[in-house]
Amino acid sequence: MRTFDYSSLEQKLWGTDILNLVARIHECKGRQDLFVRQKPTELSRLTEIARMQSTEASNRIEGIVTTSGRIKQLFQEKTTPRSRDEDEIMGYRDVLNTIHESHDYIPIRPSYILQLHRDLLAKTGLSYGGHFKNVQNIISETRADGSVFTRFPPVEPFCTPDAVENLCQAYEQATALERVDALILIPSFIIDFLCIHPFNDGNGRMSSISRVRL
Repeated sequence: MRTFDYSSLEQKLWGTDILNLVARIHECKGRQDLFVRQKPTELSRLTEIARMQSTEASNRIEGIVTTSGRIKQLFQEKTTPRSRDEDEIMGYRDVLNTIHESHDYIPIRPSYILQLHRDLLAKTGLSYGGHFKNVQNIISETRADGSVFTRFPPVEPFCTPDAVENLCQAYEQATALERVDALILIPSFIIDFLCIHPFNDGNGRMSSISRVRL
């Protein structure tokens, strides 16, 4: 969990269903590039819709909610946040906009991950935004009878900075070699990121945001 080596993905035999999905996604990407050149206005409108839907869905998974109408108003800056949930939603929107606008200038490094986490929680006033966790965040599950058990113990707080550094280095090395398809490498990175669970709060949303940057 503290060391990462994506070279093993080169040797893995992937099922036909996965390979077909990867090929179809690349095909759609090619069509999108053509669409960008031919109909930029329509693509801009669709991108804005996708950002709103992504923001709503990613936050809803974490139990952070408001109405679709409120999200639209917040995105269009026709209103201001009225609750802690809406503060967090706006933080997610801001980070998503940063990635969309500056994608090529955001390397996969711990310092940038910390900066995005800081911005994610900037409107909440929480002191741990932009800092790695200082307490262990055990992943637990509650059974039907009310009892709680540990589902997964993430990396300990004192090991987290090194683990994130190693993760970023492994990803950059694998990307530079270009031997593993990005659509295989990206989910592998996200799973390892969630196994580290580097923050006191916001790990799920940061993993959702990282899909856009990666």
